[in-house]
Amino acid sequence: MTGAPRLPGLTLRDADQIVQAALETGAERGFPPLAVAVIDVTGEVIVLRRSDGGMPMTSRIAVAKARSALMALKPSGLLDKLPPGIIDTAQHLYSGNFVPRAGGVLVTEGDVIVGAAGASGAQSDEDEVAVRTAVDRWQKAR
Repeated sequence: MTGAPRLPGLTLRDADQIVQAALETGAERGFPPLAVAVIDVTGEVIVLRRSDGGMPMTSRIAVAKARSALMALKPSGLLDKLPPGIIDTAQHLYSGNFVPRAGGVLVTEGDVIVGAAGASGAQSDEDEVAVRTAVDRWQKAR
């Protein structure tokens, strides 16, 4: 379908590259099996993959971490410093898709947000390392 309008931001190829790089980073560093999600600027999933042996719940958590970063315009690991009342309100407003734990990062081109990526399955800081490394590799390759 040529000439069809599309949202600005990540393509399927971009999202695939980020997810693959995050899964490879996790495997290289010996992390437990990860689920990795990349979402567009509307918060909808472009790509979601879970490593063999990964817990089923990690898929939803990875998406929620990416959405949390996108909603707050900052990495999800910085959100746990918000007052508990704000966290509770955000979790209610976003029907549980707000996870104030490390592992969700923004994907940017310059100073423009083009999407977000999230990972789950390892310790939260390891999830963050996987997606941050993947996004950094993607940005350098552009």
